[in-house]
Amino acid sequence: MKVLVVGPSWPFRGGIARTTTSLAEALANQNALAGFCVPFRQYPRWLYPGGEDRDEAACPRLPQANACFSLFDPLSWRFLRRAIKDLAPQALVLPHWTAAWAPLELFLVRQGVPVFGVVHNPFDHSGAALSRWASRAVLGRFRGFLTHAKSVAWQLSRWFPEKPLRVHPLPPPQVTPVARHQAREELGIAQDAVVFLFFGLVRPYKGLDVLLGAALLLPKDRKWTLAVAGELWGEAGELEARLGDAFWRERLVFHPQWVPEEESKLWFSAADVVVLPYRRATGSAVAAQALAYGLPLVATRTGGLEEVVEEGVNGLLVEPSDVEGLAKALEQLLDPEKRERLATGATLLGRRWSWDSYASCLLDLIREGLAV
Repeated sequence: MKVLVVGPSWPFRGGIARTTTSLAEALANQNALAGFCVPFRQYPRWLYPGGEDRDEAACPRLPQANACFSLFDPLSWRFLRRAIKDLAPQALVLPHWTAAWAPLELFLVRQGVPVFGVVHNPFDHSGAALSRWASRAVLGRFRGFLTHAKSVAWQLSRWFPEKPLRVHPLPPPQVTPVARHQAREELGIAQDAVVFLFFGLVRPYKGLDVLLGAALLLPKDRKWTLAVAGELWGEAGELEARLGDAFWRERLVFHPQWVPEEESKLWFSAADVVVLPYRRATGSAVAAQALAYGLPLVATRTGGLEEVVEEGVNGLLVEPSDVEGLAKALEQLLDPEKRERLATGATLLGRRWSWDSYASCLLDLIREGLAV
């Protein structure tokens, strides 16, 4: 079995590039990778609301990677057609998370090779009607799907009940933690505080405003710090006004910028608890990172989050947008014994899933899809 993976990788940043690269590497380790075609250019500025979309440390540069196309330049796609012809894979594997890739995906499904999707999100987080329509139209041309959450699998099975489907949680990445005291010293965080970390792109659906409201309800006589690290998408003015209060000057470490990969280990190493107060979610690469660092999670009961967080084992679950419920969960984790117990659970849970089993799950899906 030989497959060709097409998707973002080095030098682009973000969870999709990182996980697609890890998948390609795992397939190569199983001698199942025919090739890995990656873009040399992704989004135009008008379509990408963040800053720089590149981070050369975000994921490794695989020797199999062939930067042979530009996402929004159809003339460059002929090099993908040539790669498919030359490599003769039995299947194409594409990550799917946004309708922005739909035109290229439609091009690829017309190349005469079965296409299988690693579906991170069935449609964009914006939920726009056009995006949903485009994603459904494209996914309907795929032969089968691998997802990270049962909630996504349920949506796909409703749309395409005849197509083969597999679910495998996103494996934790390989990490190299920094000593906690060193990480806190570099970030300017008090050594004796309980640190709650909100990490990643700050977007409205991620519920940072809910977390801020919950933090205001925490005991003022306990030593705790809220660390927020991530680029702001769409909330900058409102957040800056809200965080101007004197209360936050003593309780908040705020880094409203993209965190390069080599610096992310400082934030996770400095943290005691990772908080995911999302209003909605299909899954979260940040949750996988938390497991990799053996950190307890406080998350909402939405999408794939409640599949990664086992209540009382590696974290606590609350309802979305429940400020008081979130505050109570955070207050529980001011108890060092409870944090330690959940941290042990996080470490054990993180060992349950591997990239080798992930690649094997995908190959099983492809075999089933090709047999149909």
